[in-house]
Amino acid sequence: MAEEEHNEADARSFLSCATEVARLLNLGNMAGVPEAGRARHLAHAARKPLLERTCLPEEFFAPLMAAAVYDPDPSFCRWFVEPAVYAFGRRRVMTALLDYLRTGTDAEQAGAKRAWYCAHVPLRADRSPAYAPGGGRDPDMDESRDVMDEWGETLQRSAMYPGRPEA
Repeated sequence: MAEEEHNEADARSFLSCATEVARLLNLGNMAGVPEAGRARHLAHAARKPLLERTCLPEEFFAPLMAAAVYDPDPSFCRWFVEPAVYAFGRRRVMTALLDYLRTGTDAEQAGAKRAWYCAHVPLRADRSPAYAPGGGRDPDMDESRDVMDEWGETLQRSAMYPGRPEA
């Protein structure tokens, strides 16, 4: 696949992911926005409503992870990762990104690497009542040392056997 065709496929995938997150938030599809900028526009529209919620229904997890992985801009994938970390826990988010790294396409693996950095977002009490003194969050949701170790091991294997993270 030529580089231009590959980039178009990635952009269509991100548009699909951003559209799904916007649908879950009842934001509409913003059909009046030119297609070239529609995905970023949807992502921007979803950012504030996602951050304002202290919890999200289970149906949000996979679309948030997909949007984070397919977002081509490492500066913006945090818009999807951060709410997922707060709602579902750092451990689950990192495990999902590890799965993309192990089994994803080249584009998904690259996206998982971009999103991995964002998964280390600091957890703040002003962002979620669960992190305030006396908050009621299970600390196991954010314990991720073993997942970080697996991430490092997977990256080492992929460096030894390019194109085959699980070799």
